[in-house]
Amino acid sequence: MSAPVVADLRSDTLTRPTAAMRAAMVDAPVGDDVYGEDPTVAELEARVAALLGHEAALFTPTGSMANVLATSLLVPPGQELLCDAAAHVVRAELGAHGAVNGITTRTWPAPRGLLDDAALAAVGAMMAPDAGPYLVSTAAVAVEDTHNFGGGTVQPLEALRALRRLTADAGVTVHLDGARLWNAAVADPGPTTEALAVAGACADTVSVSLSKGLGAPVGSLLASTAERVAQARVRRKRLGGGMRQVGMLAAAGLHALDHH
Repeated sequence: MSAPVVADLRSDTLTRPTAAMRAAMVDAPVGDDVYGEDPTVAELEARVAALLGHEAALFTPTGSMANVLATSLLVPPGQELLCDAAAHVVRAELGAHGAVNGITTRTWPAPRGLLDDAALAAVGAMMAPDAGPYLVSTAAVAVEDTHNFGGGTVQPLEALRALRRLTADAGVTVHLDGARLWNAAVADPGPTTEALAVAGACADTVSVSLSKGLGAPVGSLLASTAERVAQARVRRKRLGGGMRQVGMLAAAGLHALDHH
């Protein structure tokens, strides 16, 4: 009697590298990435930045680090980040944004994490970019796509555009936690590359993960302007995220983008 086949559906983080991905990792050209000399990392960063319509991108060990770097760039200490009550940045990152960056968070209710008209209205009512001498001023809004605790909710591109218009009018920045943005782009009825570019254009910073549905063993990227990414590179090192011959990991990401 054959053993039963078990599908472990706890998380898409349980994906494992294929034989072809492992081979790509072994053959990857490498260098010291702390000095900016790893060609495979540079190739991955440039490619992801282009896909998301941003000037530059930075490889990070984890998505949580990418998100922490993003909020450090967008939210000065003592100011606030707005997000929905079930967002990964407030539920599943161990309070890192307050502990590391010294920022506060304020949330709106959003069934299944959906950025719908009610959520947009809540954001508009909550934003206070110049709250005066007593209240906390709003510096940024974070939105998650797809939404983890929402069961994979895909944010409509028009909702992301509407959020961009709303925040721009108030002088508030946007971070897109796109750990699973690849899934959202595939779900969009239009071309995948177009969906990625549109979503990317709706945010000042975008994080994406390689280690979930794409099947790479580790890694995320943070995309933004060249100036912000240069700042993030310094802060990544400060947090212990600078790595040396990391091209082997970047090669897994490049293979995933080509084949997965």
